[in-house]
This record gives sequence, C-alpha cells and structure tokens, in this order.
Amino acid sequence: MEFSELYVKWNKEIEIPIQEVILPVFLEKKVHVCVKREDLNHQYISGNKLRKLKYNILKASELNEDTLLTFGGAFSNHILATASAGYESGFKTIGVIRGDELEERLEEVLEENETLKLAHHFGMQFYFVSREDYRQKEDPVFIEKLREKFGTFYMIPEGGTNDLAVKGTEEILKDAPQTYNFDYITCAMGTGGTISGIINASQKHQTVLGFPALKESAFFEAVIDQYTLKRNYNIITDYHFGGFAKYNEELIRFINDVKMKTQLPLDPIYTGKMFYGLVDMVKNDYFEENSRILMIHTGGLQGIKGFNEKLKRKNQILIK
Repeated sequence: MEFSELYVKWNKEIEIPIQEVILPVFLEKKVHVCVKREDLNHQYISGNKLRKLKYNILKASELNEDTLLTFGGAFSNHILATASAGYESGFKTIGVIRGDELEERLEEVLEENETLKLAHHFGMQFYFVSREDYRQKEDPVFIEKLREKFGTFYMIPEGGTNDLAVKGTEEILKDAPQTYNFDYITCAMGTGGTISGIINASQKHQTVLGFPALKESAFFEAVIDQYTLKRNYNIITDYHFGGFAKYNEELIRFINDVKMKTQLPLDPIYTGKMFYGLVDMVKNDYFEENSRILMIHTGGLQGIKGFNEKLKRKNQILIK
C-alpha cells in the first residue's frame, strides 16, 4: 500500500461514544461517571492498540519497511492487534512469543488460544522463545540475532509503547474535546504508554488516575517521566488482584454484575480491575461530590473467550 493511501486510511476520523455509567453507589455519592468506549474503534486492533500502532504503521511505511516485528505473551492483545494492523496495511508480521514450550504443541495451542489463532489467521509468523531469552528482548545482541534470522524489519516494543505510540494515545482526548469537561480521567496500565499520552493531552484542572494490572508497578513513574513533564496524575496500586492476569471469583462476579446492570463489557486483565478500583474508591469517598469522572476503555475484550476456556477447565464462573 502506498504511503499516501495508508496515511489517509490511518488518519480517518474516529468517532468514539462516551457512555454514562449509572450505579447506585455513584448516585449515593453524587459523582458522575462516564466511559469513553475506545473498545469500539476496531474489532481486532482494539482500544488503545489502534492508537499506539497508528504512527508506528505510518513510520514503517515511510521507511519502506515491509515487515513488522513485535513481542508478547500467548494472550497478548498487542500481538493480535499488530497482526491485524499488518494484514490491513500490507505488512508481513512476526511475533516473538514468550514460551518455547508452546511450539511443541502449536496446533493444539491454536485451537485453545483465540488470540494466537486470530493472529495466525492474519498471517503472523510466530517465533517462540524461552522465558529466559524473552527477557533479552531489548538487548541489542538479541535484536541483531533476530535480524540475522528474519532480515530487515520495523520493530515495535512489547505492548507497543514508544514515542510514536504516546503520540497516538494523546488523540484519545484530543479527538473528543468534550473529554476536557471531566475532573478525573482513569486508565488501566500495562506498559505506561497509554496513560503517558493521556497525561500529555490532559488539561490543568484534570487529574489522571492510573490502575496498574501488574503487581510490580514501581517502574511506571520512570516510564511516564520519559514522555511527559506533567505531574497531574496518581498511580493507584491497590487493585491488581495479585498481579498480571491474576484474578479471583469476586472480580469475575463484579465484571458480570456490571455487564448485567449497565451493558458495559469489561475484561479481567485491565478494565475490570480499573473499574473495580474506581467503584471501591467512590465507596470510600476518594472523590468529592459532583466530581465528573471519565474512564478510558482500552479494549482487550477479544481475550475473554480464551480466559473463559481457562475458567471452564477450573469449573469457575465464566465471564458473560
């Protein structure tokens, strides 16, 4: 695809609805809560992933690269989004996947794992590496070995966070001026790129609240410092449920209850934990009366099918 054609495709206006969320506790505490439904921007390049990949796709095209290479775990939303974005934009894609044991039973994995199954459908070539080797993903020696194996490629880091990704996530607010009417903006956190863009685009009167999905969150402040000079944010570390992809039945029941009462779908890795934390903070009077709070829905819903397969095997409650 020619660069000019690709530029038009990726710069088309994205209209994202802002949905009011009404729960009894919000009415009782007199706070107004809405959610920006970034999860609706694309079926597979969902939520913040579309924002993060936008300028990276354009840069790869500008550099005349024909292959995108990135990193992720077997259930990574970023892996699927990159595969889909590459397919739509005419790039070959390579996913360096954590867990070399998966390669030994790849056919079985592709049947069980919706994320890898769809990425494979979009033509992504998988390169499974051991967890030890995966930790070297930022090492120049390891990257050079990848170039020796695959040839030239445009590299996108794990989770997609880099300068161009942050530029894209700034548009979550910039594309919708009504977002500046809110006092607080909440965002789930994985690598720190999305919240950095939101902080950059936020106004002086706004406070940005980040909810890490990881237990180890001390590094987030250093990541954010790379991309913004603003300090109008707080990182809320109390709602990771034990760490990345960790959960309990209370969280699953909460996600199902919210879906039943508000029709708002949440995932158990990111947005479910963020919204659980927000509700708990409202209950405990973190927000003053008449606060206007905007949640950013960062997508990831396609991972629920695979998550439910895991829950089913454990005879646990499924996500509706």
